[in-house]
Amino acid sequence: MDQMTPRRPDDGEDAPDHDILTLTPEAGTASEGAPGEAGEGAGAPSGMPSRWIFVGVAVVLALALAWGAYGHWQKDAAATATQDRQANALPKVRTVAAKAEDGPIDLTLPGETQPFATAAIFARATGYITERRVDIGSRVKKGDLLVHISAPDLDQQLAQAVATLGQVDAALLQAQANVSQSEANLNLAKVNLQRAQALVGQGFETLQNRDQLQANQVAQGANLDASRAGVKVAQANVKAQQATIDRLKALTGFEDVRAPFDGVVTVRNVDLGTLVNADTATGTPMFTVDEDDVLRVLVQVPQNAALGVRDGLQAKITVPQMPGRTFVGTVSRSSSALQSSARTLTVEVDVPNEAGVLRSGLFTYVTLDIPRTHPDVVLPSETLIFDQAGTHVAVVGDDDKVRMVPVTIKRDFGTAFEIDQGPKGGDTVVLSPPASLRDGAKVAVQRDDAGGGAPGPEKVSEK
Repeated sequence: MDQMTPRRPDDGEDAPDHDILTLTPEAGTASEGAPGEAGEGAGAPSGMPSRWIFVGVAVVLALALAWGAYGHWQKDAAATATQDRQANALPKVRTVAAKAEDGPIDLTLPGETQPFATAAIFARATGYITERRVDIGSRVKKGDLLVHISAPDLDQQLAQAVATLGQVDAALLQAQANVSQSEANLNLAKVNLQRAQALVGQGFETLQNRDQLQANQVAQGANLDASRAGVKVAQANVKAQQATIDRLKALTGFEDVRAPFDGVVTVRNVDLGTLVNADTATGTPMFTVDEDDVLRVLVQVPQNAALGVRDGLQAKITVPQMPGRTFVGTVSRSSSALQSSARTLTVEVDVPNEAGVLRSGLFTYVTLDIPRTHPDVVLPSETLIFDQAGTHVAVVGDDDKVRMVPVTIKRDFGTAFEIDQGPKGGDTVVLSPPASLRDGAKVAVQRDDAGGGAPGPEKVSEK
């Protein structure tokens, strides 16, 4: 079998980067012109890769391992730095300055309009309605005729009383005549006694006749006193009868029912021909008249504001059905004592109503500007914290440390609330405090320029 010998390329050809072995058949041994090459080929095993390949692979693997270890170290160092920053970072909070309010309290309460005066008109004369001049809604002036009652029985009683007065007047005249007669009889008895007394001294008259004349004088004096008493009785009878006549005349005057004051008729319960009975105040009134040129607005002021209510305090009244209109009144009177059931003070506000725009019985809102007894602090609702410790807010001190301060809510406005115990005016309070915020924690403050209300533009202060 022929031997395969390697063949090198000619010198004129471009040599490749690596040796190319070309096997050519030879009849004998290796080519004589390349004894060295024949020796090398005899020392290296045929088909084995060079050892430099293994060295290169090892170097690449070592570099790859070193690069991977360096990247892992960098990531671990970055994670450790992030953990340290998070552990030492201060929570950023928004704050607002607590606003002290020393102006009047703007208190709005529900109220009800009532007439300044109202009168339920009953009959004082028994009879039938023969004339009616008003109806519900009629405007009346003081003294206007409302209805006329026909009362013939009462008229007859008055006529009888007048006739009886004539009789007692005649009795008085008779008693006065008796007094005159008694005076004449007494004078005569005195003259006769004087004559008898003179004759007894001269011996022409007996003592018995003198004594009889003396007794007659005493009797005539008693008759005169009785006659004078009779005159007084007659005079008293005249006065009594005159009083009866005056009473009956007053009752007949009630046959014409008149308006007690300027106002409006709000209730009418009689018509022509209706029988009415006198002095039935527990029954149904004929009319109800309300005075509405000035209305009273009744409002119940709670205990926390009652001490600031006084007469003359201005009030603003609005009606839901009259948007855009405000009526001004003044506090005119109050009950002074609070109702024990509701702890409220009954207050009446007088509102002028000459134009008749307001009506009695309207539901209204009454706004009172009540002077404060002491300044109060107003805070946004976002500052409030509710937890197991109660209700409090977080106050930031000058050292940027949080202090939990309990609060007592006096009034809640929805977006804000007023307190009478807690932070003072000007204190820095945290807005929307995080749940993780604790007493004594240090924070990075973002202050809001909002005077106790909604948060304003943020001003970040890093310390």
